[in-house]
Amino acid sequence: MSQRALKDRNMDVRKAFLEYFESKGHAKVASAPLVPDDATLLFNNAGMVPFKSIFTGEIPRPENPRATSCQTCLRAGGKHNDLENVGHTARHHTFFEMLGNFSFGDYFKEDAIAYAWEFLTEVLELPVEKLWVPVHDSDDEAEEIWKKYISSERIMRMGDKDNFWQMGDTGPCGPCSEIFFDQGEENFNGPEDHMGGEGDRFLEIWNLVFMQYERSKDGTLTPLPKPSIDTGMGLERVIAIKEGKLSNYDTTMFMPMINKVEEFTGQKYEYATGASYRVIADHIRTAVFLLSQDINFSNEGRGYVLRRILRRAVRHGYLLGLHEAFMYKIVDILVAQMKDVYPYLATKAETVKTQIQLEEERFYKTIASGIELFNAELVNTKEVFSGEVAFKLYDTFGFPLDLTEDMLKEKNLKLDSAKFDVLMKEQRERAKAAWKGSGDAANSGDFKALLEKFGKNEFVGYEGESNEANVLALLSEDFKIVDELHATHTGWVLLDQTPFYAESGGQVGDIGVIEGFATVTDTRKFFDLNLSHVEVKKTLTTGAKINAVVDISRLEIEKHHSATHLLHAALYDVLGEHISQAGSLNDATRLRFDFSHPKAMSDVEIAAVEEQVNYQILRGIAGQTKEMSIDEAKNSGAKAQFGEKYGDKVRVVSFGDSSV
Repeated sequence: MSQRALKDRNMDVRKAFLEYFESKGHAKVASAPLVPDDATLLFNNAGMVPFKSIFTGEIPRPENPRATSCQTCLRAGGKHNDLENVGHTARHHTFFEMLGNFSFGDYFKEDAIAYAWEFLTEVLELPVEKLWVPVHDSDDEAEEIWKKYISSERIMRMGDKDNFWQMGDTGPCGPCSEIFFDQGEENFNGPEDHMGGEGDRFLEIWNLVFMQYERSKDGTLTPLPKPSIDTGMGLERVIAIKEGKLSNYDTTMFMPMINKVEEFTGQKYEYATGASYRVIADHIRTAVFLLSQDINFSNEGRGYVLRRILRRAVRHGYLLGLHEAFMYKIVDILVAQMKDVYPYLATKAETVKTQIQLEEERFYKTIASGIELFNAELVNTKEVFSGEVAFKLYDTFGFPLDLTEDMLKEKNLKLDSAKFDVLMKEQRERAKAAWKGSGDAANSGDFKALLEKFGKNEFVGYEGESNEANVLALLSEDFKIVDELHATHTGWVLLDQTPFYAESGGQVGDIGVIEGFATVTDTRKFFDLNLSHVEVKKTLTTGAKINAVVDISRLEIEKHHSATHLLHAALYDVLGEHISQAGSLNDATRLRFDFSHPKAMSDVEIAAVEEQVNYQILRGIAGQTKEMSIDEAKNSGAKAQFGEKYGDKVRVVSFGDSSV
């Protein structure tokens, strides 16, 4: 196939991959939000993250044990952080897309290798002579399979460092086999440009993880009864190969944005000196996707990561001579590129542009003074830059620490980070608490066994506030199955039919009583199980027939939840269609509603929202609830929230023509 024909197909790589694996019986799974369900992670940083609970056995495998996805990923904070490398290498990105195919105890090495080879050589038509394959040095099975497709001279044995994958210190793990593409001796001929070296000649494009062992605390590897497959292929890298480029940034995925920066600067982009162009092209993608998924600029947590990424890009624009807001002008180019795959980008585009422009303008007000302070301190610096000045740059001028470190790296200087850490202790602790999350105390619970035995228990609370039910299971405080809970003890109850609403959508979990046995103090959902937390008054046993009664406080909670719907609709009408819920709380005493909006509301806007909500309350509109398909719901004008998991059937709540 001609180079021209290959180039014409480059933007179909994503589609071709998903269609290929659908043809092999895989269920196509939409990209999960960048913010994961996993409380131990800051962002989704790999294609397998949304499937982690299946691989670890915390939940049963799905009906179709094969899946394929194109997952949006972000590595810009926490354990996996590529931020400092962006702009200085051909391959590192903060935001990227990972193509993957997954087997949950279905097919294994034979099929995984066959699929990968067929896709690369027959669908993408990559030249066979350019492909190399490492395997783990203990994996005779994988090597023998690969010999069916590639000469043994291009199969390499490697050790644990390169070719053994594990999710953590314990749990599922196994050998892996990568596929490398030879970019040519004519392009890379340094001492490290050999297979297994650190050079760029041999480019890893795909990793096939053979999840076949369970690692125990003492390091023992026990074969899994149903080994699984987890793969990842970098979309940006494959597109670079298809277009005949040696850098991801030289492809049609990034050059339109780099060309726009050329317009702003009036300077031609050259790869050797173009790190700032590459930083801007990378960071605009990250900023737009995070903002479009309702992550807002802030001084802690994920919002802080977003802020430092944008400010890093702005500072690189400043180096190029751009002294006024420019990043927001690139948004439309990215949206035009990716809106067909991620439609929410177009929906949020105008709001995102406003948010970016306002953030840029805030930073530009102080950037010149900050750089002046930085340069003044450089005069007095020989090897180590002052921690006090670095703190002042952060605290007064809004320079994130890694931006200062980035500037020092260019001068081959170090930072007195110990002093900076002392001055930053309180702020860092707040940020760390927001980033780290509490972890999921339920991760070690017996939920898999309960789901396999009983399936999802039924919520009947929409029909009434009480019902008779059977106690299917009892769990201790740490979610271990027990036969009974004694008086004065606390634990969790699984009912076959529960009237207690589990905390979700901002509404707190129901409280109430199990008549004659226990007080219900909370209700939560763990995977697909609605569990009620109880303080036991009389010994409760598995199999008991009980009467469950929801506390009357639910009526007050319902009022606040209804008011939240009316408030959301009023904000939408007064402020604009970009308004999106970013969190809420509904309990028996109050409501709280968080929403994304690029600036503070004016007094006039606040008054208009209050007037509209109060008017709708005075009208006494009856609330209506209907169950319908997700498509019918969207066609009815119902508003869905980004990142919420909706099934084929959804409940649509409406209050006349005011809120749907």
